[in-house]
Amino acid sequence: MSQLASPGQLRMSLIRWALFVIPTIMFLGFLSGTMSGSGENNRWFQELIRPEAQPPGWAFGVVWPILYFMTGLAFAIILNARGAPQRGLAIGLFLTQLLLNLFWSPLFFGQHQVTNAFYLIILIFLTALGTTLVFGRIRKAAAWLMVPYLAWLSFATILNYQIDQLNPDAERLYVPAASEPIGG
Repeated sequence: MSQLASPGQLRMSLIRWALFVIPTIMFLGFLSGTMSGSGENNRWFQELIRPEAQPPGWAFGVVWPILYFMTGLAFAIILNARGAPQRGLAIGLFLTQLLLNLFWSPLFFGQHQVTNAFYLIILIFLTALGTTLVFGRIRKAAAWLMVPYLAWLSFATILNYQIDQLNPDAERLYVPAASEPIGG
């Protein structure tokens, strides 16, 4: 017998990885955004001057789950590639870029550190690019699943830069709490 696992067993292993990894990554992305108050409802963000290329708020709620799904599937493919050279490096790079990604929303929306978030997103892009290149040496499909993420990161980097340029005092911008009469 030359095979340790049948094609069906390998496929089931990938499915098991995907069923664990994809929801975990999507949940972590959701948690990061929710805990940091990211999005259009963030009062500090509402006060910023935003670039003309800024998509409507709902677009981020559509794009990010798709990207987290695709990158999660790419990661599951790599996790399933047991014995592949550079698999450990690929796993380490992916987890590094994911952790950096999850820290961006708290840095930008939570701590209002627009300039530092810009430098962080550049680091995220470079780490994600390295991840994609290593994924490509292991499984081409995994690398291709990362390409939309890289494209979005490029766009998000430009937006972050433009917001930083349009709002040089964003870190010090004070937004008073919403005031509603008691009872209503």
